This record gives sequence, structure tokens and C-alpha cells, in this order.
Amino acid sequence: MSWILAAPLIIPFATAVLAFLFRHGPEGRWLSVLGAAGLLISSIILMANVWGQGVIAAQMGEWPAPFGITLVADLLSAVMVVITGITGLAIAIYALADVEERKEHLGYHALYQVLLAGVCGAFLTGDLFNLYVWFEVMLISSFGLLVMGGNRQQLDGGIKYVTLNLVSTVMFLTGIGLLYGMTGTLNMADLHGAVQEVENEGLLITVSMMFMVAFGVKAAVFPLFFWLPASYHTPTVSVSAIFAGLLTKVGVYSLIRTFTLIFTTDVAYTHTILLWIAGLTMVTGVLGAAAMNDFRRILSFHIVSQIGYMILGLALFTPLALAGAVFYLVHHIIVKANLFLVAGVTRRIAGSTELSQIGGLYKTAPLLAFLFLIPAFSLAGFPPLSGFWAKFILVKAALEGGGYVIAGVALVVGLLTIYSMTKIWGNAFWKPHPAGVSPKLSILPAKDRAALLVPIAVLATLTCIIGLFPEPFVLFAERAAEQLLNPQAYVDIVLSPASPTSEEVFQ
Repeated sequence: MSWILAAPLIIPFATAVLAFLFRHGPEGRWLSVLGAAGLLISSIILMANVWGQGVIAAQMGEWPAPFGITLVADLLSAVMVVITGITGLAIAIYALADVEERKEHLGYHALYQVLLAGVCGAFLTGDLFNLYVWFEVMLISSFGLLVMGGNRQQLDGGIKYVTLNLVSTVMFLTGIGLLYGMTGTLNMADLHGAVQEVENEGLLITVSMMFMVAFGVKAAVFPLFFWLPASYHTPTVSVSAIFAGLLTKVGVYSLIRTFTLIFTTDVAYTHTILLWIAGLTMVTGVLGAAAMNDFRRILSFHIVSQIGYMILGLALFTPLALAGAVFYLVHHIIVKANLFLVAGVTRRIAGSTELSQIGGLYKTAPLLAFLFLIPAFSLAGFPPLSGFWAKFILVKAALEGGGYVIAGVALVVGLLTIYSMTKIWGNAFWKPHPAGVSPKLSILPAKDRAALLVPIAVLATLTCIIGLFPEPFVLFAERAAEQLLNPQAYVDIVLSPASPTSEEVFQ
């Protein structure tokens, strides 16, 4: 059954090829939906196996770890692949009514599938060099999606996006080279033990800082986040939504993976820096959101702010805090992608996402207003939605660890998040439209309306389910945190000679 580790990579790549071949017809968009559905099914099978059997690993090629290419899935990897499948399918359906034919002919759906493959690869790889490779796959496909259309605003945002990501790449590669020079391996499970034998602790700490900066750029943490609000509001809504939901989370995932498995020799130093980064990221992100007056720009700054909560869970480095980080990751991907999808529908029927130019949606489109309130309340942390439990776990972990100041910061940032969400509500939904028009969902063709609203409704329902029935999700997060803090099972499975090779995987 080890083929299930490769399936989340093979399915989107195969779909990308087919979608590119059929990009001039309607078949391409439906292939994209089918491919995303296949990815979701394979990810659920993977999750079921990891939940039942524990960590699973396979060696690609005939080289055993630590020399070959390893694919490995623990609970954190598996849930990130599942959430990629859910978000990927929702946005693939949304794109049926959102992406112009001109962009489909340019290969939108093929690039979208390559992006999904890159995200899944980053979650499933077991070595640092292939993590770099998957980052490059994501960077190339995301840059193509970002500038597709070619208007000036997109190109400006795309240049900032790719420039900062190239800086991150250089930093990452340099860190990889130095780490390999010190330990002779790049396999993450092998590095867990190898770094313990490094005598030059100062150089090891320096390398860990390089990884922190490289992944910090990807995650958009303070002070490396400015590329995100400059670029995420420029492309097609479907692209903004998948970026908002998934891309920064790959950076957060990489920070969690490396700073629980590899760089744990001086936790007091490295994780104190992460704690400062978490607090400053939360504060600067939410202040930026409060200052903006465009729907998508506010949401973009909220991504930065919410990343701070996830880094807080890693920085506190306790079982409860890491469980909170895992819970927050899952909750936020669903909620943030959904809010961008709502912003897209708002623009379709009201004509803009600039808050001063729209209004009246509560009266003329009450269904859209209701579908906005669920993820908005969840993002702000209203009970009993998923965001409440995510924030509750992290604040509780901070208080139990004596972090009263950072707990206070988290609570104040939550209040400011409510303020910025009420600004969207007050302008876009509550006040009359400044031009006196009545934006209604009925102006959309029926098939477009279904393609746009069904994914929003499904994601909102998932948010409600997580919030109303949090126990199984908290239990899952606790087990994932336990695996992260006690990675011996991960190390043993990856380095075991019994791990299947690619020949056995595909038999």
C-alpha cells in the first residue's frame, strides 16, 4: 500500500499534462476538477493509513535512506495533504466560473495542478534537497499563475513575489550546503541524530537562523512579509484563494518540521527568537489589515497576522502549543481560502473589492452575507467556530507556560481582527451601495452561481463542523503534536532497511 505516498504527486502531475493538452476546450477545466477530486481521495486514503499504522515511508529509486529520495508521511504531513485536496477541489470547482477562457488557453489548469503537486511534494518529502526542489516547483507555477493576464499591477506584484522568494531560495540553498558540510546528510530523519554530533554549535545555530529566514520568507513572518500584501490581491480570485490558503502554510510547515526534528539543540535560543517573531507578526499583520480599505488587501494582511498564531505554537514548544499550531493550520487554510472566494463573488456582483465603492450586500444578497459571516466570525475567534478553539488552545498553552504577555498580545490581536472584519461588514454588506445599485446574486448565470457558491458553502460547513464538534480534531492535533515532539518513530521508519523501494511501491 506504499503507493499511496506517491499518488498525491502522480495524480496532479498527470492531470496537469492532460489539462494542458486539452486547454483549448472545456475538457481541460473538467479534467482539473477530476484531478483535484482524485487528489482528495488519495489523500484521505493516505490519512487513514497513517492514522491506523503510524508513520509510513518509502524510498524512491533503489537507494535506501539516507542516500535516496524518501517520501514520508506522519500525521502532520497527512493532514496537510488532505487539506490541500479539500482546498484544491473547492477552488477547482470555483474556477469553472471564475477563470476566463483566455487564461485557460494559456494553461491555467495545468499550472494549477503543478502547484498542487508542488505543495503535496513539500509536505511528503523526507529530505531537505527535495524540499528545495518542491519549493521551486511551487515558485515557478505560482509565478506563472500570478502574472497570467499580464496587467501592470500583476507584473508589479509578481516581481516583488519572485524577488523575495529567490532571496529565500539562495538563503535556503546556502543553509543546505553548510548543513551538508557539517553532517554529510540531507535526509531529515538522519539529520535528527547527525546534528547532535556537530561540535561547532555556533555554526549550527547560524545555519538554523538561515533556515528560519528562508522559511520565514515563505511563511510571510515579520519583517519578511511585505511581498504578500503587495501581490495576493492582484491575480484571479481562484489564484488568490489557493495562495492564501496553502502557500504560506508550506513555509509554516517547513518551520515546524525543521525546528522540531533538526534544530532542537538550543531550543532556549532559537524558539525565543520564534516567539518574538510570532508576536511581531501578529501585531504588524493586524495593524496593516486595520489600515486597508480593500477587501482582498485586508484579507492579505490577515494572513500575515494569523501566521503569527501558528508560529506562536511552534515557539512555545509544548505538546498543547504544537497541537494548537496544527489545529490552527487546518482551520486557517479552510477559512482564509473561503474568505477570498467570498471576496471574488462580491466583486462579480458589486463591481469592486474597494470598500468605498461597494455596499448593500446584506439587503440584496443575504445568502452571500451569511456565507461571509461564518468564516469571518471564525477568523476573528467567535465561539463556537473553529477559530475560537484554535485561539483558545494557543492562549491556554501560553498561559500554562507563563507567557502572559504573548497571551495578551494574542487576545488583543483577536480584538483588532474583529475590528477589521466589522469594517468589511459595515462597508460591503451593511451600508447602501454608493452608486445606488442593487448587487444581486441573480445577475449571475445559474451555472456560474452554483460553481461559485457551492465551494463557499462546503468550506463554511466544514468550519462549522470543526467548531461544533472539536473533540476529534483536538485529539488528532494532540497526536500529531506528540509525533512531532517524539520523532523517534519517524526516524526509525525512514531509516529502516525495510522501507519499501519505488520498485516495490509500484508493484
